[in-house]
Amino acid sequence: MEPDAQESHVVGSSIDREEIVRSMGITRLAFKVLTSETAGGLFLIEQTFLGRGGPPRHVHPHQDEWFYALEGEFVVVIGGNEHRLGPGDSVLAPRAIPHVWAFVGAGSGRLLVGFTPAGHMEAFFREVTKTEAMPTQDPALWEAHGMEVVGPPYALA
Repeated sequence: MEPDAQESHVVGSSIDREEIVRSMGITRLAFKVLTSETAGGLFLIEQTFLGRGGPPRHVHPHQDEWFYALEGEFVVVIGGNEHRLGPGDSVLAPRAIPHVWAFVGAGSGRLLVGFTPAGHMEAFFREVTKTEAMPTQDPALWEAHGMEVVGPPYALA
């Protein structure tokens, strides 16, 4: 059942808007704001990391991506600038700028990630969570969802 876009709602911490468990191996995803609820203007997810790592370096030609660390330590590299995020820190990766990020802390971490406009990001995460593993670097997968892979994942020390 798709949530009603016209009704306000509260989505609890680490709970998915559709009450579905979504996994990408080292991280669980919880959809917070669906694309349909904002007429395509915003898609928002909460990621809970159970292990270190992140996706490959990629670029969104048409979406800005915003990162907000809820707990744990993250590294976000945007263009040539490396940023360390701890709880309460955020950074914007503007559209068309290659970026890569990873959970680098001990234990677990949580990150809120927003995409505006939403584009095909919700469809991308619906697809990749079917495998219960981090997304492959297969260019066709990323291109089908409006993105391009431009490098490997962040090198963990």
